[in-house]
Amino acid sequence: MKAPQSAVLVRIYTEEGKRNGDGPLHEAIVLKARELGLAGATVLRGPMGYGHTHAIHTAKILDLSARLPLVIEIVDTREKVDALLEALGDMRDLGLVTTENVQVVHYGDGDL
Repeated sequence: MKAPQSAVLVRIYTEEGKRNGDGPLHEAIVLKARELGLAGATVLRGPMGYGHTHAIHTAKILDLSARLPLVIEIVDTREKVDALLEALGDMRDLGLVTTENVQVVHYGDGDL
């Protein structure tokens, strides 16, 4: 186990129906993070939520809209996160993006 390291956590709140060009927005974000060499990205799907419009999106069986909330989490150094955020600047309708400083306890080989 290495000593804790300072890092930045990015959370991007969006929904599964949003698109970027020909593909899903969340996929474009993850692929851009990978292209830029960030440590990793995770897409989390929520069963219910709402955003700035206050419209409820839910996974109820009768709701066929398939616009469930997604949260994309990415943790890396400040420099890499800043590069990612700059690269995402051209993506339309990105959603809410937050960052926070975190301490990472890294298990295994390699650097963050």
